[in-house]
Amino acid sequence: MKAITMADVAEQAGVSKSTVSQFLNERFDYMGKETKVKIEKAIEELGYSPNIVARSLKQKSTMTIGVIVANILHVFSTQVIRAIEDYCNESNFHIIVCNADDDPTKEKRYIDMLRAKQVDGIIAFPTGGNAELYNKLIKANYPVVFMDRILTGVPVPTVMLDNNKASLIAVSQLVKDGYQRIGMIAPPLSSCVTSRVERIDGYKQALQKHGIPFNPDYLVSGEITDLEVKIHHMLTQAEPPEAIVALNDRVLFEILTYAKKQQLTIPKDLALIGIDDVSYASIYSPALTTIAQPAFQMGEKAAELLLSRIRNKSNEGILDVYRFEPNLIKRESC
Repeated sequence: MKAITMADVAEQAGVSKSTVSQFLNERFDYMGKETKVKIEKAIEELGYSPNIVARSLKQKSTMTIGVIVANILHVFSTQVIRAIEDYCNESNFHIIVCNADDDPTKEKRYIDMLRAKQVDGIIAFPTGGNAELYNKLIKANYPVVFMDRILTGVPVPTVMLDNNKASLIAVSQLVKDGYQRIGMIAPPLSSCVTSRVERIDGYKQALQKHGIPFNPDYLVSGEITDLEVKIHHMLTQAEPPEAIVALNDRVLFEILTYAKKQQLTIPKDLALIGIDDVSYASIYSPALTTIAQPAFQMGEKAAELLLSRIRNKSNEGILDVYRFEPNLIKRESC
């Protein structure tokens, strides 16, 4: 069966091939309504489907970007992905989402796969293990934007929360509510995961600001699978913390699970604030006080930076760290 071409559509519609091309590329500035209707009708009657591969080769663009997230289970990651997709859709770009599981080997495979598919650029939550590879991409003038994490020595525009301020807001609220023994629970610490390092630094600085000595027994970090044991050890000390800051949404879930299992009443037995707003925060009983990240605005900014880089073929003016303000949502858990 003969493949239907653009020339066939032009003949059926009684217009030139260049007019059909303008229609397919949504360049309607000088195209009358009648012409558009004729082309639409011809496409429908012939069952024409544009050759995306051929168009990509001609335009030297696939109109596709890759998004590599560290862990797709995080609420923040899914919200950022949605914002990126929305922004790209408005610009006729598509996205391919990859979940690296904070594994540099997996991240590298995804980078190689996305490059093989000739995507026009990448937004990544970098693991920290592929700095050399990212620098090679930059040297080749390939568009890259980082989200949530800074890689030292890799000059890439990066979108971040003001993580120090998020911890300061959390600790200050707990102090305002009358708590002095304040702990923090975190996932595994890594210098590559900038947000975790900054939130812990912010926690320590906030304690100092309020004249509260830092107690190393009140700072716990570990794999999610190990946190129940570590939380139990923290809360069964002779003088346990009265309040806890959960560094992210997955840690918050583990604390709530432990509290339910041990029949702890929040906030009577343990006050709680989580960094990252979660969908169930307002309907949990008691409703959970959280520090929200403006995830949708951050995702939009990352997409804006990447598409600007793709279109302009230049890093000029976008080699910065873009910080967003955290927002306290006061509820009943403290």
